[in-house]
Amino acid sequence: MKFKLIILSSVLILISSCQGFLDKTPMSLSPENYYTIETNVTSFPLSLYSLFASHGLYEWGTFQLDVNTDNMAYVTPDNRFAPGYWKVPEVEGGWNSWGAIYQINSFLALVPGLYEAGKISGSESSIRQAIGEVYFFRALDYFNKLQVFGDLPIIDKVLDNDLEKLTAASRRSPRNEVSRFILSNLDKALEYLSESPNGGKNRINTDCAHMLKSRVALYEGTFLKYFKGTPFVPCDDAWPGKTKEFTASYSYPEGSIDAEYNWFLDVAMKESAIIAEKYSLTPNTCLLQQSLSEPANPYFDMFGATNMSDYPEIILWRAYNVDQFITNSVNQWTSDSNCGYGTTKSMVEAFVMKNGLPIYATGSGYPGDSNLLTITKDRDSRAQLFIKKPGDRNLFGTPTGPGQEIESWPRITDGAQSNRYTTGYTIRKGLNFDPAQNIQQQCSIGSIVFRASEAYLNYIEACYERTGTIDASADKYWRAIRKRAGIEEDYNVTIAATNMVKEGESDWGAWSGGTLVNATLFNIRRERRCEFMAENFRNSDLVRWRSMDQMITTPYTILGINLWEASDRSKFGAIYGGVNVSPESFSKYLAPYHILSNNRVYNGYRWHMAHYLSPIAIQHFLITGGGDVEASTLYQNPYWPRKAYEGPVDM
Repeated sequence: MKFKLIILSSVLILISSCQGFLDKTPMSLSPENYYTIETNVTSFPLSLYSLFASHGLYEWGTFQLDVNTDNMAYVTPDNRFAPGYWKVPEVEGGWNSWGAIYQINSFLALVPGLYEAGKISGSESSIRQAIGEVYFFRALDYFNKLQVFGDLPIIDKVLDNDLEKLTAASRRSPRNEVSRFILSNLDKALEYLSESPNGGKNRINTDCAHMLKSRVALYEGTFLKYFKGTPFVPCDDAWPGKTKEFTASYSYPEGSIDAEYNWFLDVAMKESAIIAEKYSLTPNTCLLQQSLSEPANPYFDMFGATNMSDYPEIILWRAYNVDQFITNSVNQWTSDSNCGYGTTKSMVEAFVMKNGLPIYATGSGYPGDSNLLTITKDRDSRAQLFIKKPGDRNLFGTPTGPGQEIESWPRITDGAQSNRYTTGYTIRKGLNFDPAQNIQQQCSIGSIVFRASEAYLNYIEACYERTGTIDASADKYWRAIRKRAGIEEDYNVTIAATNMVKEGESDWGAWSGGTLVNATLFNIRRERRCEFMAENFRNSDLVRWRSMDQMITTPYTILGINLWEASDRSKFGAIYGGVNVSPESFSKYLAPYHILSNNRVYNGYRWHMAHYLSPIAIQHFLITGGGDVEASTLYQNPYWPRKAYEGPVDM
C-alpha cells in the first residue's frame, strides 16, 4: 500500500511537484503567509508561460509543429501513420503530467480567498492580474490535455494523500464537461485580468482569454459534430464511459449531442466576434523585400520580428533576449533547410491564383510546377512570400552563421538530416533579414501566441458549421483576409471553381469521416490552412474535423517537388541513380518515404481510428485498480487495448 501511495503521489493529479519549472514555496514560510506578499503572488504565474508552445534553442521552433500532417514532413515518418507501430506504453505516456495542475490548484486554493479577505499587501491590480493568469493557465493546460486524451478527470482542488480519495478523483469526466470546465476557468480569468497589464503584449490580457475561449469552443463543437456516432463522444453506445457506473447514465446538458455542439459553436462565434471587431489585420504589400533599399512588408516581417508589439493583429507574443541568454535558432533554419522539415506538394498546391481560381481550374493561369522559379507566379501572395525559390535573398549581408544569404537549389540528398530539403520545398515564415539573427543559438525572433486573424477564421468556420450560411460578419472577415492575401476578395469565385474530387486527392481537410465535404466548407478550411501554414494549427484542425478516416482504406503518399520533370534538375546534385531519391517509375514528384523499401510508410500513410487520441499507459490502470487492470476506475481510449506494448484493436 505504501508503494502505491508513492506512485499515486507522482503519477496522478494531485501530489506532483513542479519538477523544475514551477516556483516552489520557501520552507521557512507557510503557504498562507508566503502568499500575503504581492511579489510572491505575481511571480508564480510567470513560470507558467512555458505552457505555451515556443521556439526551441536548437531546432526550428514552433514553425516545425505542423509536421506529420499533409502540410509538412520530417526526414523520418511518424508512427501515427503506420498502424501497429504505435503501441500502448507500460508507464508514463503523458497521463502523469499533472504537476502544473497541482501547483495551480494549490495557488487557487489560497490566493483568491486571501485577496478577497484583504490579506495580500501590494498593488491590487497586479494581484488581480496574477490570479487571472493562473485561472487562464489552468484552462490552457486542460485544453492541451483534452486534445491528447479526450475525457479527463476534472480536478479543481488539492486532495489529501489518500489512496481511496485519489483513486476516486482519477475518474474521467466526459470531454464536453471538460471543455465546459475550461470555459468556466476562462470566465473566472476574465473577472481578474487586466485589459492592458504591465508587460504589454508579453502578458496575458482579457483579449487572450476571449481568444482562447473561441479556440476551445470551436474545437469542441466541431469535434462533437464530426465524431457523432462514434465511441469518441459521450453517450454513444460504444463510448468507454458507458462501462463505468459514474458516467453510464450521463446525458448532455443541452439535451442532445446536436444541441451540445451547437452550444459550443455559439460560444465560438460570440468570443471570436469580440476580437475580430476590435483588431485590424497587419497590412501586406504582397511583395517580398529583397534589398535594404526596397520597402519593408509588415505582414512578412511580423512573423520574424524581434519586437512584435507594434503589429496590430498580434495579441500575445513571447520575447527572446540575447543579453539574458533567452534565445533560439529560428533564423538559422528559416534561412537554410528548415531543419529537415519539408513542406509538401499538397500544402503548396493549396494556394489559389490571384484571380481566386484553384490552380487546376480552366483559365487559372497556373504555369505548372516543373520550374521552381515560377511556381508561385500570380498566386496568393502568401505563397509568393513564404515559399522559398532558388536565388531568393534570405539575408541582407553575408551570414556569420550557417544560414544561406542566397537560397540554393534544394539539397534533397544532403547527408546531414537537419540540412536536407526533405520534400524539396522549404518556407521562410519567421525569416528575419538581419544576418546577426542568423548566428546559431543567438536569435531573438519572437514567438507569436495569439493573433487576431484566428478570430476572423474561427468566426467564419463556426458561423458556417452552426448555420450553414456565411452571415454578414463572416463575409466581412473572409473578404478582409483574402484582400490582405492579395487575391480576389469574392470567395464565391473560388467556391464555384472548386472540384472536391480533385481536392480530396491531396488535401486531408477535404474530408470528414471518410466523406468529402462541400466546396464552401472546404474553402473555409483551405483559407485557414493557407493563413496558418507552419503555425501549429494543422494537426489540431485535422483531428477535430475527423479528416484522416479515408486513410484507413486508401494509403496516402507524401510528395514534394516535381523532380523528374524539373527544368533545372541537374542543379539538385548527383541523384539520378534511383538510390537517393524515389524512382521516376513511382511518381514524377519526390516521395521522401518511398526510397528505401524498409521504410514503415514506404507504401503510403495509413490510419487507424484509435490514433485520433493517445492511449493511457497500463501503469495508471494498475494504480487505480489496486493492481488489477479490470478493476480500475479508468477506461481506455477507443480502440486501444489495456495491454502494454500492443497496438490498436480492430474496429
